[in-house]
Amino acid sequence: MSRKSSLIPLKTLFLSYHASNTILISFLPLYLQFKGLNGTEIGWVLAVESFASILAPPFWGYLSDKYKTVKKILFICVIGLLIGSTFFFQMNTLPTILLMGAIFYFFASPVGGLTDSFAQRRANELNVSFGSIRMWGSVGFAISSLIVGEVLARFGIQYMIWPYLIFGTMALCILFPLKDVTVESEPINFKDVRKIVTNKPFLLFLSVIVFITITHRINDYFMALYITELGGSEELVGQAWFVGVIAEAAVFALARFWFKKYRALIFIIVASIIYTIRWFLYAFAEDPMHVIALQFLHGLTFAIFYTASFEYVTRLIPKTLQSTGHLVFFSVYFGLSGVIGSLVGGGIMDTFGGSTLYFAMGCLTAIGTILLILYHVLPYGKENTVREME
Repeated sequence: MSRKSSLIPLKTLFLSYHASNTILISFLPLYLQFKGLNGTEIGWVLAVESFASILAPPFWGYLSDKYKTVKKILFICVIGLLIGSTFFFQMNTLPTILLMGAIFYFFASPVGGLTDSFAQRRANELNVSFGSIRMWGSVGFAISSLIVGEVLARFGIQYMIWPYLIFGTMALCILFPLKDVTVESEPINFKDVRKIVTNKPFLLFLSVIVFITITHRINDYFMALYITELGGSEELVGQAWFVGVIAEAAVFALARFWFKKYRALIFIIVASIIYTIRWFLYAFAEDPMHVIALQFLHGLTFAIFYTASFEYVTRLIPKTLQSTGHLVFFSVYFGLSGVIGSLVGGGIMDTFGGSTLYFAMGCLTAIGTILLILYHVLPYGKENTVREME
């Protein structure tokens, strides 16, 4: 089988999974608003998702490393995702939404990290760039955000479960022909995980980037509400995400070129600076079209920041603990940051409005950028100290 054909199932998995995931990211806050929840209560529901993203990914990542398989763990999680979402979308009261949300997200939250870990390993096996595979997730995100946004604007936000189940079922079907990655190491024991929790460069880096990732998660959760606050509709929300992820896909596709010339940490710092500028510009938006026009910056922020960070932490993680380490990173990036962002962001949105929320996000990313620069000049941040632990 050629290199190109061997990657088709994996690229299709990225497309279908992220097509389903965009429905949650782009439209779940509007769906919960339709259910009668206010901004603070929406923040609680989103915090459940983020809390699950802290606990569940390392658990599933540990099982993946222990039993030397990513595909089988993905299969379990996607089945749980489909069953859990069916019940989650039937709930109508806050307590039941929170309860079923916790079960649903226990299976759903690790899927993104597992697919990224899968892609990183397959990219290393075939000597291709991770970004060239990951970009197909952005393509799926873009297609879904545009089409589903128009569908929901026409038929109603209450029907968002159906496109979610369609794309989720596609992801499940794609897993059958997907070839599992080769893991040549011995199965790990729980004591091996101490190599990660005692890895000072890894932990320090995660502690610094959380100032940036919190703002990213706030935008994931509340941009839709901000657009509607400015007078926009579900269709405009879909268009905003379409513009953003098309730019993101372009950056992922070109990652193999710019990583060859410059250090990953430099790109992380540059993306942080652009993040800061982006949030301040959003804060002064007076029309939903201003937000849509600025969404091209999503590619220059998230795509660069995430790809460079993923590449950077991969060098800090022992090969025997790749899935576990990647999902610890994923837990901080999307879990811990999401808990803080959803709770704080919901309160600020309710009390002061979206403009104040984005201004606060700009200030937070400015602090994070300064800390990243300090990390870069410290011994832990020197590129030549980044190496795999034996």
